Amino acid sequence: QVQLVESGGGLVQAGGSLRLSCVASGSIFGINAMGWYRLAPGKQRELVAGVTSGGHTNYADSVKGRFTISRDYANNTVYLQMNSLKPEDTAVYYCNAEIRGRSWSWYDYWGQGTQVTVSS
Repeated sequence: QVQLVESGGGLVQAGGSLRLSCVASGSIFGINAMGWYRLAPGKQRELVAGVTSGGHTNYADSVKGRFTISRDYANNTVYLQMNSLKPEDTAVYYCNAEIRGRSWSWYDYWGQGTQVTVSS
């Protein structure tokens, strides 16, 4: 069984930084794209940042220049370094990955979510 486990959320003042981590574990035979989404109250879920198996990255316009996504391929881990945080970054952040498991099919997996709260 495949699991994504996130860590690193918390409460921070505006202008501060946080680093989120997400580790994929279980019967994994391949990982394509990995990414971070967020869901804020009253808003739709949005893609924050993604990184492909080839290392290509993409970001939401709202976080460009402030957030950096990176990936440790050997350890099936993806990180999100968040700098210059703003109150509007407050949300539950979810890790996502497209993973090939024991069935040899590709499926989307999600982490349990980690709360990020930025105070003004």
